[in-house]
Amino acid sequence: MTAQKSVLQLSVHDERIRKNVWRTVSKFSGVTSIEMDEKTGKMTVVGEVDVSRIVWKLRKICRADIVSVDVVKPPEKKPEPEKPVEIAYPVTHLNYPYQCYSSYANSYYQQCGDYRVVEEPNTICVIM
Repeated sequence: MTAQKSVLQLSVHDERIRKNVWRTVSKFSGVTSIEMDEKTGKMTVVGEVDVSRIVWKLRKICRADIVSVDVVKPPEKKPEPEKPVEIAYPVTHLNYPYQCYSSYANSYYQQCGDYRVVEEPNTICVIM
């Protein structure tokens, strides 16, 4: 079954009925989108669904008629322009000018996950 765009004319005059209509239509499997024009009372249902079953269910709630049923064509894909190839350079500490030098290269203790060792001229501090 192909996707269809169905327009239904509904007589919805109450907020409670409108919510019940939305709930009923959204329960059908295969429904892709639902739109409703409040002024004219027209509901547009798009998807792979049997429109006659939707109308049959909606007639238990309010007056419902089929206005039109059209086959939805899939959008044509335009060929994408080729993107220039970007060359990825290996990541080193020289690629990022604001990155600090690695602290374990010059210190006795190596850096671990949650703390770092800061060496000052006279003391060693461990910041956690």
